[in-house]
Amino acid sequence: MESAIYYTSKKTFWQKVKEQKELVFMIFPFVLYVILFHYIPLWWWVIAFKEYRPYDGVWGSQWVGLQQFRDLFSDSGFWLAMRNTIVISFLKLVTSFAAAITLALMLNEVKNMLFKRTIQTISYLPHFVSWVVAASIVIGALAPESGVVNQVLMALKIIKQPVVWMGEGHYFWWILAISNVWKETGWNAIVYLAAMTSIDPELYDAASVDGCGRLQKIRYVTLPGIAPTISMLLILNVGWLLNAGFEQVLLLRNPLVQDYAQILDTYVLDYGITMYRYSYATAAGMFKSIVSILLVLFANKVAQKLNASTVV
Repeated sequence: MESAIYYTSKKTFWQKVKEQKELVFMIFPFVLYVILFHYIPLWWWVIAFKEYRPYDGVWGSQWVGLQQFRDLFSDSGFWLAMRNTIVISFLKLVTSFAAAITLALMLNEVKNMLFKRTIQTISYLPHFVSWVVAASIVIGALAPESGVVNQVLMALKIIKQPVVWMGEGHYFWWILAISNVWKETGWNAIVYLAAMTSIDPELYDAASVDGCGRLQKIRYVTLPGIAPTISMLLILNVGWLLNAGFEQVLLLRNPLVQDYAQILDTYVLDYGITMYRYSYATAAGMFKSIVSILLVLFANKVAQKLNASTVV
């Protein structure tokens, strides 16, 4: 009896696959990509427990157990990179969320559709610009003598002499956060604008009858309407807390702000790969991956408690 049930369920599964063969063929390249570049490389985590030397090979290299992890956790530079990673990620998370929600609320209040679409298009165009180009724009804008930021601030009498923005460590975190806002706000606002379209227009009509102005409608109708979307995205982004933006930091950092610019990814590059310490680099990357997995699992648990379907 049990084998008959198993056969039936198995047959049903393959019937469903056959019925949806077009969708299966569509997702096959992406599944193959994930397997080749995300799962198969996990096999090489074994070198984190070895003193890997290329000429000895993976299996010929000496087994050292947890020594690479002991060296990693005893290095003050690693904890400095961890601090910078968490602070930069937190600043970028808060500023990007606040900016995207604010922009979406402002665009939602615009009645002229041509103007609204023009502003929306302009705002999300920087998202398609690579960080190589974007970093050049940021560095040029913040240049001490010719930078537009110093020129404007001096013209407004806010500062008396040019500021070396890229040479002061306490400015660097905010430069990363603000440049990320400039580049990603328009793109991030799209999901909030989509959420606003699902709000029942009768709620706005009822608020108007009750004498609510625009700000009151935003407070009592719009924000509660998109609150589930805000909560879900905020929770899911917790899983990416250790991803501070490798490309952005790599292109904007310089020796003057190294103590504020060193994040986990650049630490792996500088003290692992560049110095041919492949086992050490693998141990650091493995630690980051495991912590990220735990954060994603935590985010999923919280999301499930909020009665939402989660896809990570």
